[in-house]
Amino acid sequence: MPPENNEDDDDVEFVHRRLVSNVRTEFNFPYNYDFAFEELDEIEVRLQEFEYALVVLDEELKVEKPNLNILKEYRNRLNDFNAKNDVLATEKAAQDNLRGEFMDLKKLRHDEFVKGFTVIGTKLREMYQLITRGGDAELEFADSLDPFTEGIVFTVRPPLKSWKKMANLSGGEKTIASLALVFALHHYKPTALYVMDEIDAALDYQNVSIIANYIKSRTKNTQFIIVSLRS
Repeated sequence: MPPENNEDDDDVEFVHRRLVSNVRTEFNFPYNYDFAFEELDEIEVRLQEFEYALVVLDEELKVEKPNLNILKEYRNRLNDFNAKNDVLATEKAAQDNLRGEFMDLKKLRHDEFVKGFTVIGTKLREMYQLITRGGDAELEFADSLDPFTEGIVFTVRPPLKSWKKMANLSGGEKTIASLALVFALHHYKPTALYVMDEIDAALDYQNVSIIANYIKSRTKNTQFIIVSLRS
């Protein structure tokens, strides 16, 4: 028999090695991995499909002409947003700290004011009763929820009379009520010097004597300058 022709087998082996080399290169298969012919045929078909898909995508990109620089601009704007967001978070934290400090100071102001107000109100009642010998006086907030919005209401009850606001008192009654408040404030926070102008103008001699005796006996560490037209 004539010897077999091995040329076809050599061509097939050459094609097989070439396909294996291409597949290994494309897909990073290890060099010790071998492929069957059926696998190579399927891979060859898949490669052709991928190549066709790449051609189609390339044609679509040419038609659409997308601006690929937009990705760079997006990254730049994202970085800018993140930086500004960090600044905003820092500022908000600082704002929250300041708000907390403000609320603490506001509460401290309220507590100290109410504390002083209570002491002054108690001393006012005592001073007015002492001066008038039987009257009564009272300080209260116009707005009990917030004492700083509407102010303070000052009412007194002269001896043998009903409660009245300052606006409804006579001249002498206003003078006595005002002096009682001054003395109550002095008790809470003494002042070194007082200057009073004609505080006795609307007072009778009995009330003048009461005020003078109180100033002389109860305020020894304070100086009073009192202007009077009386002899």
